[in-house]
Amino acid sequence: MTETTMDTAGAVGTSTADTLWPPRSSQPILTIDQVLARMRALAPGFPPGDGVGVFHRMYLTVTELIAAKLDSGYFADPAALAVLDALFAGRYLAAVDADAAGQLPQACWRPLFELRRRPGIHPLQAALSGMNTHIEHDLPLAVLDAARQLGRDPLSFEADYQRINDLLAQVEAQVRGELLPEPDRFQVVEPLLHVIDVWSIDRAREAAWGTVLTLRGLRNAPLAYRALVAALDGSVGMVSRALLTTLS
Repeated sequence: MTETTMDTAGAVGTSTADTLWPPRSSQPILTIDQVLARMRALAPGFPPGDGVGVFHRMYLTVTELIAAKLDSGYFADPAALAVLDALFAGRYLAAVDADAAGQLPQACWRPLFELRRRPGIHPLQAALSGMNTHIEHDLPLAVLDAARQLGRDPLSFEADYQRINDLLAQVEAQVRGELLPEPDRFQVVEPLLHVIDVWSIDRAREAAWGTVLTLRGLRNAPLAYRALVAALDGSVGMVSRALLTTLS
């Protein structure tokens, strides 16, 4: 896989419409191989019981699975998908970097980082809270990031976007199976199921694609565009915080 780094300050026009796309990180855009190397290096640093670490390990599994599919013919446009996936991961890694620097992550990520060690929160809640933030907030903005980076219409990513659904569903089912308590611990299972059953990965990804379509349609309405991006940050954060409701 190519290891060249794409610079975010590439040749992009400065028309009014172009400035409406979500701002890109000032950091270089990494390749998938570089993203995986960074995530693997970070993984041992999360102590047991750390909610961010629970999400991180799950997300590393997803990223490894997608990377393995890039050269297998699974995706219609693997080169573009690789750019999208690296940009997608970069938004999570930016939250990790902000926290490590003693800064507040974006509002959508703040609940998981603030409550990462709070007693009474089950690891499955942390995994789903991170997935909610990353899918409903980061994913649609990453699609627009990739569209801007490649000079493409966001709709051109739809086919491969849908192909990722099966991969994510596979990992989510695995995570639920590994982290859900045994039925004999009913006093824990009942409230946990009440919290996690309000969230669905399929609905989250449908909502994220709806956000892509909405933002695409607002490229020439800057006030509405920016208002929706700001509202998305806060509203996704509220749901992620609700998923972290303490059980005891």
